Amino acid sequence: MTEQNQPKGEAPQGADVDAPKPEGVHPQGPGLGGTANKGYPSTEGLTGGSRPVEYTNVEGPPAEGEVDPEHAPVVRREGRGMFGATAGQDTSGYGGLKTSVAFPGAAQRPYGGWYDEVVDRLTETTGTDLVERVVVHADELTLHVDRANLVPVMRALRDQAGLRFEMCMSVSGVHFLQDEGAELHVAYHLLSVTHGGRRLRVEVTAPDADRHIPSVVGIYPGADWHERETWDMFGVIFDGHPALTRILMPDDWAGHPQRKDYPLGGIPVEYKGGTIPPPDERRSYN
Repeated sequence: MTEQNQPKGEAPQGADVDAPKPEGVHPQGPGLGGTANKGYPSTEGLTGGSRPVEYTNVEGPPAEGEVDPEHAPVVRREGRGMFGATAGQDTSGYGGLKTSVAFPGAAQRPYGGWYDEVVDRLTETTGTDLVERVVVHADELTLHVDRANLVPVMRALRDQAGLRFEMCMSVSGVHFLQDEGAELHVAYHLLSVTHGGRRLRVEVTAPDADRHIPSVVGIYPGADWHERETWDMFGVIFDGHPALTRILMPDDWAGHPQRKDYPLGGIPVEYKGGTIPPPDERRSYN
């Protein structure tokens, strides 16, 4: 008789009738006790996509000495609840869930592929190691450099024959409100046509108290409008830019809309003679 045809309430043939039944989908594991419905078969031992999402949402602390601090993930933010709400507005039912926004830590040699060659050639060209941290993640190479060294690094990446990243495809900003002393991040995405489409990212930071980063328009003229947009949205001041003015928002706009501390809401909208107030004035979530 197969297990599917087994009469309800009877144990399968060969089963240990005296064995205690599991009380939940995941009766064991850090932070998982008591969170499952009772009476379901245990999923302990499942691997890959068969594992319940709860196993991946909560992890126990790493064993001592398991992670080298120099290469440990960089935590940018600690959040609570499914949507990261911090003032009690989370209505998802996951208010007790704690999450961390962590970025990959520094990679270890060998980096793999052509990454080692690029880092070594950059060091040889500049005569010193201007790269603070090398990160390899998801088959992408990111070079973290100090803003004071941005211009010589970018010039070497463009001009050195073994590098030849001729194109700056984009400049993007990020505002990490809790990254004290390095709240503003700017990433430059470079492309090498000479070397068959190699791509890398150069990332620099600046504190909110001193939002200045050297402009690279003199090296990559195509970065002109990208730097203007980053200034417009995040308030990063690119020293040496030929005309650092608004590009998306009106010239008289106050503030930088994509900063995390920019007030939520909007501006009044006029429609067929009627005025609609900003969202934060239409409904209160307090």
